[in-house]
Amino acid sequence: MQPPEGPQQSAGEVSEPSDAALIARWQRGDQLAAAALVSRHAPALARFAASCGVREQIDELVQDTFVRAFGSLDGFRADSTLRTWLFTILRRLVLDRTRVEKRRRDDTELDEGQAVEEYNALDALVAEETALRVRAGVARLSPLQREVFTLRVTEGMAYSDIAQLVGSTEGACRVHYHNAVRSVRGFLHDA
Repeated sequence: MQPPEGPQQSAGEVSEPSDAALIARWQRGDQLAAAALVSRHAPALARFAASCGVREQIDELVQDTFVRAFGSLDGFRADSTLRTWLFTILRRLVLDRTRVEKRRRDDTELDEGQAVEEYNALDALVAEETALRVRAGVARLSPLQREVFTLRVTEGMAYSDIAQLVGSTEGACRVHYHNAVRSVRGFLHDA
């Protein structure tokens, strides 16, 4: 007897509904489906916003992303995943915000004490120093390299999704990623 095909579930185990299923439920009026989509994707969006250099109002940017997404969900063609679409919306919001801030900025610098960094009590001094060096190496990358590197490393996104998100080709994103890795390694080696 052949085992049945497909994922196996033990008794009592419930699989997570897909984004498409949650969208359909939300469109039928199920507010819990919208909350499930937010809780599923908000942490990754917040990490991406922080990696783009946003230091304040990350929650507001993530919330605005969902407001825009839910407001135009009828126009979502599913050419990409919902996650990629949400990242695209957030990226545009960050770019818009950056443009506005550049116009308003009066060249005030952030003090080291204003930077938000989270460390766990078990982190060793060496790990902290290495993390600071890696951040410094990533900060030296071009904005596009930094974006591709961050999406690939911290979010685990596929090159095809990254290409769609940044408006480039998959091959170009691979090149940007590998150049970024080489640059960060070189910086760490020289430091």
